[in-house]
Amino acid sequence: MGSTKDKVAGMANEAAGKARQAAGKAVGNKEMQAKGKAQELKGEGQQALGKAKAAVKDAANKHL
Repeated sequence: MGSTKDKVAGMANEAAGKARQAAGKAVGNKEMQAKGKAQELKGEGQQALGKAKAAVKDAANKHL
């Protein structure tokens, strides 16, 4: 997956995770809240991966 795709997928997962957490909290479902938090963290990780890929690509392009 490219750096931009990773960042976009990460943002989507983070947003979906936050929504899932909120829904779980609203209905008192701790399992849903936990799954939402996990999805949010996955999204944050994907965004970080995308940023790292972009940084590596930029650094490589500067040395070419």
